[in-house]
Amino acid sequence: MFLTLTTTGTPERPATDLGFLLHKHPDKAQAFSTSYGKAHVLYPEADAERCTAALLLEVDAVALVRRGKGKGRGGAPDAALAQYVNDRPYAASSLLAVALSAVFSSAMRGVCNARPERAAQPLPLRIEVPALPARGGPELVRRLFEPLGWAVTVEPVALDAEFPEWGESRYVRLVLESETLTLAEALRHLYVLLPVLDDAKHYWVSPDEVDKLLRAGEGWLPAHPEQKLITSRYLSRRWSLTREAMERLELVRLAEADDSEVEDIDNAVEAETEAEEKPTPLAVQRRDAIIAALQESGAARVLDLGCGQGQLVQALLKDVRFTEIVGVDVSMRALTIASRRLKLDRMGERQASRVKLFQSSLAYTDNRLKGYDAAVLSEVIEHLDLPRLPALEYAVFGAARPRTVLVTTPNVEYNVRWESLPAGHVRHGDHRFEWTREEFRAWAGSVAERHGYGVEFVPVGPDDPEVGPPTQMAVFVLKTEKPEKTTVTGKTATATEKNDKEAKAA
Repeated sequence: MFLTLTTTGTPERPATDLGFLLHKHPDKAQAFSTSYGKAHVLYPEADAERCTAALLLEVDAVALVRRGKGKGRGGAPDAALAQYVNDRPYAASSLLAVALSAVFSSAMRGVCNARPERAAQPLPLRIEVPALPARGGPELVRRLFEPLGWAVTVEPVALDAEFPEWGESRYVRLVLESETLTLAEALRHLYVLLPVLDDAKHYWVSPDEVDKLLRAGEGWLPAHPEQKLITSRYLSRRWSLTREAMERLELVRLAEADDSEVEDIDNAVEAETEAEEKPTPLAVQRRDAIIAALQESGAARVLDLGCGQGQLVQALLKDVRFTEIVGVDVSMRALTIASRRLKLDRMGERQASRVKLFQSSLAYTDNRLKGYDAAVLSEVIEHLDLPRLPALEYAVFGAARPRTVLVTTPNVEYNVRWESLPAGHVRHGDHRFEWTREEFRAWAGSVAERHGYGVEFVPVGPDDPEVGPPTQMAVFVLKTEKPEKTTVTGKTATATEKNDKEAKAA
């Protein structure tokens, strides 16, 4: 992993001042230990007219697996290439960005006691990155760097020069040139935009990453036309952190426009407004309802089928009653994000023994799903095409057969209560269908009858007297008693009870 930074000078302002600005002497080759390898700083050329500083990062692949998000359970940055065979040692990424921050931290802050006037002045700069992953291609590279004052030269790298018909790879050779930026500004641009272009980070993105982004983005990110994309990618698409960062960036923009301080803008809201209680998000209400139902069932070993980014798994881990929690999803990307959320690489041995993540499709039977106390299908079924539902039904209720199955899905009748949802639209673009209460009860009743379960229905969220709750949940319980049971209006009843009801009706 390699990067060079070059400047030119005159006898009055020699280019070798770059050594003072970077706090690294041109006559020395220096090495610095990082968490994932060793960073080397050297000067291939250094005289009054031209000076080049090179940063070479030797990545320790074993340390990357052991200490990074690649540890265990499918969390490697490029899982398809396996843990030890990926592009991390060879292409610029968040590893190089972190090395830049560690090795040139003073320069990134614009601190130089020996040449303070030079640190504050623009320099003629040329930055070369021979191999840069660019998810979005050369056009995105230009959109990110050109608004910042860089002249951008970006050359796609062929998959194999011997076989041009194979086309281009996702890597580019990048050259940036500018005479209007300070060294500190240039380093901060690289620190943020290298991992943005790679669209991956080698470490868990925690809330303090918002502060890092805003510090490095000070002076340029609030007005950048690709602000939203930069923020989302830098924070690994964590929605809550992205929203927080965007709100804080908007405060900065408003303060600059009003020629005031951010604190003055932020404190303009009345104290009573701040004290107003915010409604509990529906997603939280749904998780609470699921956990309550699992606790009532007495389940200890739980499957989260279609676990997504692991929010429910994370919540279940907080309750010691759940001794084994398994997150299952067809998407490796979702499992990687779940692994980061759960911090599996830093989890204690006892806690780690309670949780597993693995890839599987619910359209097929999987012996690994058998033998569990309960399974949860939270907001899953509506993402399947209706003809594929029977395959899921058999995989869960026919083959895996947990004692308890919880299924939640949107109640389409409630959609009229969402002011922001256009009439006739489903709540998510990937929803193949959304059922009324009657449709959901009919489906759940038939599934229960075919596979030997009883079923009850629980509203989740405010139960509107006209359109019902926003989310409907079915609680399936495997029948263990000998008397035949049937489903009557969503509740389990024995055949005798059914006959009594029919007699009364007559």
